Amino acid sequence: MSSRRKFVLASRASKLAQIQTDSVRDELQAAFPDLTFETSFMTTEGDKNQSQALYLLGGKSLWTKELEVAMMENVVDMLVHCCKDVPTVLPEGCELAAILEREDPVDVLVVKEGLPYKTLEDLPDGSVVGTSSVRRVAQLRRKYPKLAFLDVRGNLTTRLAKLDAPDAPYSAIILAKAGMVRQGLGPRITCDLGPPTLFYAVGQGALVIEICSKDAETRKICAALTHRPTELKCLAERSCLRVLEGGCSVPVGVCTELAEDGTMNITGCVTSIMGEAHVQHTLTEKVESAEEAEKLGARLAKVLMDTGAKAILDDIQVDRSKRTGENKTVAEGLKIESAMEGPATS
Repeated sequence: MSSRRKFVLASRASKLAQIQTDSVRDELQAAFPDLTFETSFMTTEGDKNQSQALYLLGGKSLWTKELEVAMMENVVDMLVHCCKDVPTVLPEGCELAAILEREDPVDVLVVKEGLPYKTLEDLPDGSVVGTSSVRRVAQLRRKYPKLAFLDVRGNLTTRLAKLDAPDAPYSAIILAKAGMVRQGLGPRITCDLGPPTLFYAVGQGALVIEICSKDAETRKICAALTHRPTELKCLAERSCLRVLEGGCSVPVGVCTELAEDGTMNITGCVTSIMGEAHVQHTLTEKVESAEEAEKLGARLAKVLMDTGAKAILDDIQVDRSKRTGENKTVAEGLKIESAMEGPATS
């Protein structure tokens, strides 16, 4: 079937990225036993910069650019990403060739070892919750104004170590459930934080394979791994985010369901950083193709923009530009302060 006998899959060098890439390699090997699939890993700009908040760093290309350069130079054949880390507009000459079946996309609460709390409601006023996601902070600040939020970066094991350190300020942190499960850390999950408490990130829980658009051979191989329901849901979500012109640090949340008869129910929300403004809408429509899914997502974005999301996103861009211009670090400029008076580290 293929003129090539070996294909190289590449991804980030983190433990979770390697686990995910190995799982995709194994699926490809099972589907095409006569071919050989190998893996390669590298560190991206997003991995290298652990001191500055994602809110200030900006675009999602932080996690993909170096990998895409290697692929365009024919060093590797496929890139494995978390869908939520992939820009909604890919570089010219690149495309998504497969969207794999989605894990549970919700976020989860992980409480510091030794503390008795089981839910966000249990946390005492002023408790510090760690997360690197402005989306999570914005939504939760709106619902839990007496909690404080502090940026936390690093891979899963690093974040858990920061949480559990005796002198750490965190009472709990928030993470994506899919990553915890894939890395075998499910027992550390305290509780799920799904909608409507917390709407998840676009594409969260799904893995994708990116290829060079000119590589028809690899495209045909990757297509065997696409999970159609997941593909339709993720395409709708990505289309919504694309129209909103959001990135990984913009507080856009979604929740998408697809019934067996093809009826898609998609909810999107945009929340201001301090949680005082929130726009949320749901659209329901029958979807039978990728094009229809993308059109539905785009229509949802238009409704959100027309009912207040544009003003929220404009304010966020102004705030980010100001903070970036001042060259603020996490500790100096974006402690992701609580809605109460005083810094989040108190």
